[in-house]
Amino acid sequence: MVAERVYAAGELVGVLTTEPLGRILDYKAPETGCGDGDFVEVPLGPRRVIGVVWGKGEGKFDPARIRSVIRVLDVAPMRAELRSFLARAADYTITPMAAMLRLATRAPGLGDPPSMRKVYRLADTIPNQMTDARFRVVEALRRFAGASVTLGELAEEAACGPAVVKGLVKLGVVLEQDAPRDLPYPRLNAAGSARLAGDQVAAGDALVALVAQGEYSGTLLKGVTGSGKTEVYLEAVAECLRQGRQALVLLPEISLTQDFIARVEARFGAKPAEWHSGVTMTERRRLWRMVGQGDASFVVGARSALFLPFQDLGLIVVDEEHDTSYKQEEGVFYNARDMAVLRAAIVGCPIVLASATPCLETWANVEAGKYGRLDLGARFGAAELPQMRAIDMRPEKLPSDRWISSKLVAEVQARIERKEQSLLFINRRGYAPITLCRACGHQVGCDDCDARMVEHRFLKRLVCHQCGATKPMPVVCPACGVEGRMAAVGPGVERLAEEVTALFPQARIAVLSSDLFGSARALKEQIALIAEGAADIIIGTQIVAKGHNFPLLTLVGVIDADLGLQGSDLRAAERTFQLMRQVAGRAGRAEKPGEAWLQTYQPEHPVIRAILGGDEEAFWRAEATERRAAGVPPYGRMAGIILSSPDVAQVFDVGAELARRDDPLRRVGAQVFGPAPAPIARVRGRHRVRLLVKADKSVALQPALAEWVAQIKLPANLRLSIDIDPQSFY
Repeated sequence: MVAERVYAAGELVGVLTTEPLGRILDYKAPETGCGDGDFVEVPLGPRRVIGVVWGKGEGKFDPARIRSVIRVLDVAPMRAELRSFLARAADYTITPMAAMLRLATRAPGLGDPPSMRKVYRLADTIPNQMTDARFRVVEALRRFAGASVTLGELAEEAACGPAVVKGLVKLGVVLEQDAPRDLPYPRLNAAGSARLAGDQVAAGDALVALVAQGEYSGTLLKGVTGSGKTEVYLEAVAECLRQGRQALVLLPEISLTQDFIARVEARFGAKPAEWHSGVTMTERRRLWRMVGQGDASFVVGARSALFLPFQDLGLIVVDEEHDTSYKQEEGVFYNARDMAVLRAAIVGCPIVLASATPCLETWANVEAGKYGRLDLGARFGAAELPQMRAIDMRPEKLPSDRWISSKLVAEVQARIERKEQSLLFINRRGYAPITLCRACGHQVGCDDCDARMVEHRFLKRLVCHQCGATKPMPVVCPACGVEGRMAAVGPGVERLAEEVTALFPQARIAVLSSDLFGSARALKEQIALIAEGAADIIIGTQIVAKGHNFPLLTLVGVIDADLGLQGSDLRAAERTFQLMRQVAGRAGRAEKPGEAWLQTYQPEHPVIRAILGGDEEAFWRAEATERRAAGVPPYGRMAGIILSSPDVAQVFDVGAELARRDDPLRRVGAQVFGPAPAPIARVRGRHRVRLLVKADKSVALQPALAEWVAQIKLPANLRLSIDIDPQSFY
């Protein structure tokens, strides 16, 4: 990329660093000069830090005291569109620019010069006799599947010392090779087209035409589960690659990537570049550099991939766009779906939002004419949508330690006899949500949070799902001291697995829950094994609802369909509807028809009836009517203010002071509610208070919020976070 402006040696330049200083710093351009967007190393006190030339320096300080840029890094400059995106995202989310730049530079060794490194690969010959440690190294290399891996990364993955790897090198089992640190990614073959049918053909053609136009557009690709949305939007990716531009596909969970990568490789003859927490730091550095040089044409990643320095971005796809995983709720608060739309608009490229159950915000944008809409109404090939049925739990006479109805037991047994798979879903991790003393009624809570600790019997520990703290399962009540009266109350996924094992002792059972796997690779391996038929009964939490394809699965049983309807979350109905439809959609995705049974104590609830009836448009219209009447998103604006401090009085005092000094908000017609204790009022020893701001859709809320919070000088130990468009209210 050619920089917009070039600065000669000694000229003042403004450099944005990732240090939380609150301003851009002036430096003198180095002897070689520099340009806008250049990544540079600059002195900051006694340290050297990385920054980006953000424009001309202001010259407000004594020129004699201004220091020089040390050097320009040997990486592609940050393009103007990415700098604009970071600035506008910072304004929208009320985030300091330094924090936004950190999101765009999350790769190690950016300042390192190009060099060689040792990488390790598996040889063809494996000896018959292997120690456990050596076997773990071989299995780790198989999991890396040809990706570049260093000695340290391999030893860590295999849980062994470097000497074990070196010993295998001497035996010829592992190959040690010199390789450049950063290699371009293989070119993908975008020629030809996929085998599409029915609605897919028209939808694919429409997306290809939008990419060919090379202009911004927003499109909802709505298709029932199993309708082939992936193959349709990969046609748009193919057109983007044919034009020599770059494509980005965002996925909500890295566990989804295995099947997706296989589809991409089958379609284009090579794998895309991957960006997520399961990628090694070596590959992360390589991808960041290659994207900036244009040597990575297709990237699939989690939400943070949105901040990569693409050279020529021609298409963004947000798959499962409704998924709550796209919302980051710590550090920088942002919704990757919304920020993806912003980046596409700045770049001037199409964005495709794909989902079987779109969020109400996207549905409303379609209704308002802001987005186009393409529908896939039927499943691909011979597959048919599952039949949806309810099991009324009110007449059931189950024992207190049982949760699976007799009807569902019979349905599972029938699938076992037919050698088909069943999925039992419960949206609770662990063994039991509450551990209670039957002598005094005490519920075991976290010492640092106002949250009940969840029993994880597989770990033999109680775990706080807010802060991660653990403690042994108590035998003696910590409140009354009585021994032997502690009891687990309520079901979690582990307890459900215990019940299933007792009911079906001969069945092969697999439990899918994010906290039961030590790494993303282990989770992906288990999912792949299940898809190949390695389990008769799958028991899972919300992770099973996210796009997995199990060809042998013909039955889905939802243990507690009412769980998401509890509480006061304004999105409770929407999320329950989405989750139930997505879970049910795992059934019958191949030749055999599927069924979904929902156990419910509220069969007449409007959401349950909408799920069973399948009239999605009626559900969205009803939800939209309620939200519009209440003036809440997407027909109003909201912001959450979260205050936290070790001092409970202090945090309430500051919250009350903010509420009193609400003039900047009242001037734009916004209302302030609170302060009030957050639903989880203490996390990691910090007391938490929330305020909620509500405003009309047309209000410029961010400037008013910034002016409002700037009135208060915060104590050193108090933190204030602003969450624009909050998705949860914990």
